[in-house]
Parts: sequence; structure tokens; C-alpha cells
Amino acid sequence: METRVAVMAIIVESTEHVEEMNRILSESGRYIIGRMGIPYRQKGINVISIAIDAPQDVISAVSGKIGKLPGVSIKTAYAPSVNKEG
Repeated sequence: METRVAVMAIIVESTEHVEEMNRILSESGRYIIGRMGIPYRQKGINVISIAIDAPQDVISAVSGKIGKLPGVSIKTAYAPSVNKEG
């Protein structure tokens, strides 16, 4: 199975939909390499980074679902090469 390595940068401005975002991430938990969350209290936001190694369609689906949540912004950066598991 071909996979891609990517980093998702997530900015959470409203905590109203955090549970749904966490549910989306949990559903793809087997692909997540690491996750880091930083509350930025002075600005009232949370900054989250997700490292993921998954098929392209999984990364796109996760990013798309999270990006539709109100008060949540996401950008995804991909590693330049495609990796094969094995």
C-alpha cells in the first residue's frame, strides 16, 4: 500500500467542536505518527500539529473533515516522496 508522510497544522479558535475533531483524529489513529498540542492562552487559540503516514485519500479525508469544522483551520504539508509499506 502506498502511503504519504504529511504534517497537518491545525489552529483551533473555538473549542466548541474539539470533541468532533478528536473523534475524526481517533478514527485515523493507526496512521498518526505523533501529535502535539499547544494552548496559546494569550491569543485564546490552540495550535496542534499532527504527523501522519497514510494513504493519500485518508490524509485528504481527515483534512477535509477537520477543515469543515467551524472555528478550526487546517493546512497540510506533504513529504516529497511516496513510501511503500513493507
